[in-house]
Amino acid sequence: MDALARLVAEPARAALFLDVDGVLAPIVDRPEDAAVPEPTRTELRRLAGRYGLVACVTGRPSDVARSIVGVPELTYVGEHGLELDPAAAAWARQIHEFASAIGWAEAESKPLSAAFHYRRAADQERARVELEDVARDALARGFRTRWGRLVLEVLPPLETSKGTAVQRLLGSSGLARALYAGDDTTDLDGFTALDGLEVAVRVAVVSTEGPSELGRRANVVVGSTDGVLELLRQL
Repeated sequence: MDALARLVAEPARAALFLDVDGVLAPIVDRPEDAAVPEPTRTELRRLAGRYGLVACVTGRPSDVARSIVGVPELTYVGEHGLELDPAAAAWARQIHEFASAIGWAEAESKPLSAAFHYRRAADQERARVELEDVARDALARGFRTRWGRLVLEVLPPLETSKGTAVQRLLGSSGLARALYAGDDTTDLDGFTALDGLEVAVRVAVVSTEGPSELGRRANVVVGSTDGVLELLRQL
């Protein structure tokens, strides 16, 4: 909490990095139905004028995230940082062809990657087993895979993550104080990216679907997007 107080004391010297789904927007059955509540948008607009940088670092494409959040004043980096990696585009066609051939009911084709959701599957355990076969096939073809909250993602074989996105944004902004808030496995990279900063605050939104390690590594733990809103009001 001392680190949080130091962050708030000099906001112009600090950055806020926020995941979208599960952090700013409640998790919903249909990803396309996600939206950030208006009270949270109000706080984000206030913070955009107060902090040196406020960025949404998300698995969504940045244009989709911008629509979900509804606050154009923020910085948006999508697809877990792939949008900042020029090498990612060379893999897009192969990944899209792979995803199309699977025939998964809840497949999501993003500009640079693909996601196989199973939140709405009648039998989630069986769906997970089926997707493990998809993951093995993807790895055999040279792609990377990543498991998240009831989703399997297929990605280019690059060392790119939310962590590399955070590092790049910190480097370009010159800021050495930051808060990162996340709820899933990909956000662990965002936590790591704050190592060595003058001030670092890691916020975990914990759930039964998220990794337990996130809570263990966090400085602040909340249980829902409502908890995130209350935290934003303190910043």
